[in-house]
This record gives sequence, structure tokens and C-alpha cells, in this order.
Amino acid sequence: MMRMLTRRDFIRFSALAAGAIAVGGGLAGCASGDVLRVGTKIDVPGFGFQNPESGNIEGFEVDIARELAARIKGDPNKLEVTGVNVTTRGIMLDNGTLDATLATFTITEARKKSYNFSQPYFTDHIGVLVKKDAGITELADLDGKTVGVASSATTRDKLTQAGDEIGIHMQFAEYATYPEIKIALVTGRVDAFSVDRSILMGYLDDSTMLLDAQFAPQEYGIATKKTNTELAGQIDDALQDMMDDGTLAALEEKWGLEDA
Repeated sequence: MMRMLTRRDFIRFSALAAGAIAVGGGLAGCASGDVLRVGTKIDVPGFGFQNPESGNIEGFEVDIARELAARIKGDPNKLEVTGVNVTTRGIMLDNGTLDATLATFTITEARKKSYNFSQPYFTDHIGVLVKKDAGITELADLDGKTVGVASSATTRDKLTQAGDEIGIHMQFAEYATYPEIKIALVTGRVDAFSVDRSILMGYLDDSTMLLDAQFAPQEYGIATKKTNTELAGQIDDALQDMMDDGTLAALEEKWGLEDA
């Protein structure tokens, strides 16, 4: 099952959250053409998380990246993984530091204008995390409350739409990383933490709970630079093969995501 953050992990990891850490193939931006340079999250347990003990980045999306390296480059070790967040994952594609991003990157029509996206490899829904003692039990209770969201994410717009449908209005505070939002929730600077439910699962603890409400399906895709159509095709073919031969389903089960 997906590993939840302990208090010790959370404190140690928060100090690293803003950084971009490269593993597996040298320093970011210095890889040869024989190495696939992929950006993944380092703050999403189960998807892309920097293990506080080993320093390694691990998770579902990291394992997909290894499979891509094996199928495209002929060796799973011909991979360079660099930690990214919602702000840097696109910038590092644009400036050529990365070949692809596998970083809970939701496919949208607007984003398709800037990047090539693979077919979806995972579908999630937006959720809301709150403190158990906050008296918030449903979406309607967020009326007039402040919700912490990630900068450049689709969450704010989707949550606003959901609020409009039931006649409530929320304030928003944007943060660069998920640990920052969790800290803001714990310290009372925001009343709720909203992002995809599978991401929120990694930030559950004894003092918080997920609301039953879930909405706005989020399809994750592998993004590449718009001009790199050859790699985009290779990634999509490899991903389809992973679906056909059961590899993708096996990785979902490995990381406790099959029922997400």
C-alpha cells in the first residue's frame, strides 16, 4: 500500500522539497543522448518521493520512467531522474534540461498547445484534505474558507467550478510544493488542502481526513517538448506496450494505486 509520511519524514523532507535532485545518470542537464532525462515529483508518496533514508527518488512514476528507458534506450539504468515541482516541470522541458516529465501532469487542452502528451497512464480525481477538528465534513462547509492549492495546477479552477455549482465561494492560497501546503494546513494558515486524491493520501495523518467529495477526473500524461515528436511517439508506443503486457497494472499494484 501507499506509504504515508511519518512526522520525522515530513520534517526532514520539507527541507528538500524546493530542490531538484538528480539520480541515476549524473547531474541534471549533463546527460548524453543515450540517457533518458525524466522529471518526476519528489514530494508525492507513491508516485515520486525522495526517500529520507536513502535519498533515492522512488514511486510509480519513477518505475514507469525506468521501463521507458528499458524499452526506448535498451537499459533501465540509462535513466536520469530529476526532482521537479508544479512550477519547474514545464520550465525544465522548455529549456532542454529534461526530455520528458512524468510528474502527475494532468492533460488539458491548454497544456497540449505547449507540450506533446502521451495517452493517459493514470486517472485520478481532485479531493480535499482537512483537519478532523475543523468541523468541515462536506464541500459546502468550505464556503468562505481558504484552500491551499499548488501553483500552476488545475485544482483552483476545478474547485471553483465545483463551488459555483453548489453556490459557495472559497479563497485560495497558492504554494510551490505540497509539503508547504500541508504545513499551512497544520498551522492554520489554510482551512483545507486540495489536489488529486492519490497525492493527498500521502499526506494523511491522525489529525487529518479526506472529504468524501471527489470530482473533476485528472488524466496524467507524459509530457515532452512540442518539437520532439520522435520521442513523443516512442514514449506513447512504449506506454501502450506496458498496458498491453500488464506491466502498468503490475506497477499500480506494487504502489497500492490499483484502487485509487
